[in-house]
Amino acid sequence: MSATTIIDTAPLGALIRYTDGSPKPPARFTKKLAAWERSNGVGRLVKKEPPRVYPTWTAPASFTLHEGNFSSDGVILVTIMRSHSADSRLIFQVAEEPKPGQVRVLLDFGGNTELLHLAESITAAELWIAREGYRNARLEIVGAEDDDRAGGADLAA
Repeated sequence: MSATTIIDTAPLGALIRYTDGSPKPPARFTKKLAAWERSNGVGRLVKKEPPRVYPTWTAPASFTLHEGNFSSDGVILVTIMRSHSADSRLIFQVAEEPKPGQVRVLLDFGGNTELLHLAESITAAELWIAREGYRNARLEIVGAEDDDRAGGADLAA
């Protein structure tokens, strides 16, 4: 599917696989392998952004994938995030959607919502917020989106 389809249909927290369709080179070709890995991978969908209009040009809609963390002794040193624009030539696939009952920890800012963490339960989400110190985060139970349309509401953190 296209990047536009991901922006339009994939829920925050989904695992998104992307590829350029080329075969993986052998490990002995380190530079070719590194280039291949930049165009082939998987990440968790953490943010969607609409097109942004600037005085001289318009930035296309985009989404951001969290691809992983590098840590040492339990401390995250580097977080790998990769953004893809709606006009990307890569092929995308939803590898896994969040399971009903999981809890999204979300942060709203600048008119956008970003997924900070995907927890297995409300208790786990509240513990994560307490440990990480996000005061403005809100919780959203996966599957409750349909309840929102029927009159339910998000949980406040």
